[in-house]
Amino acid sequence: MDEQTQNLPDIKREPPSQFLFAAEVPRVVAEGAALVGLWPILRRLPKGDGHAVMVLPGFGADDMSTAPLRQCLNRMGYDAHGWGQGVNLGGSTLQREALRDLSLKLYERSGQPISLVGHSLGGIYAREMTRARPFQYRQVITLGSPFSHGGLVANNVSLLMEAVLGNAPPEISEGAKHRLASPPPVPTSAIYTRRDGVVPWQSCKQNLDHHQAKRAENIEVPGSHTGLIVNPAVLYILADRLRQPGHQWQPFAPKGITGMLYKRLSALANI
Repeated sequence: MDEQTQNLPDIKREPPSQFLFAAEVPRVVAEGAALVGLWPILRRLPKGDGHAVMVLPGFGADDMSTAPLRQCLNRMGYDAHGWGQGVNLGGSTLQREALRDLSLKLYERSGQPISLVGHSLGGIYAREMTRARPFQYRQVITLGSPFSHGGLVANNVSLLMEAVLGNAPPEISEGAKHRLASPPPVPTSAIYTRRDGVVPWQSCKQNLDHHQAKRAENIEVPGSHTGLIVNPAVLYILADRLRQPGHQWQPFAPKGITGMLYKRLSALANI
């Protein structure tokens, strides 16, 4: 778990090491295998209350990438949905409008606020979606989402895009950076890994000293950036966070037998 840092240092616009980036694929395979092997244990986690959960994929990915995670959430008793927008290539105005419409339909159909789980860039979308209509959302959980301190441009994917397409990532205004980094108006859990091979891990953490950060937290797990969507420790955290009533949110604090399970899962996910 993470120490609750108050003030995050400025992030240099440098991506993670190329070694970690190159090791992403084999680490994801290993984490996926760990999830399959540990499923008999994970399936015993407390069942959910059936509320709707929308899962948003990261940059360059689509709903296929989050299918295993959504399947696990459904088996745990939630009504998990993909984002239904094809490949995440950065988000157009029409795409953002479609996301708002889908979340509204889920909210109206279920009759209660929905939860958002976003991987990488998908987590940034999830945070922004809650700002216009916070009453529709129960909470936001981000997985390796670089929403603070210029993390959007300081990543290996941006460098790869620039090398292939010849286009440098666009500059982000100071005002936009401040808005992206400020906590959403709903309970928010930011999950990150220090061994992230795609984005600076520091940019995936919330500033808990911010005046709005009354229901915000950072949770560290071992593993890779891409593997966060199949990481056994992440699935345990999701089960714990999603089962909380929205009006009774408390920071993540595993104790007793469940705490021992989390530590074990974290050790097995240390790939």
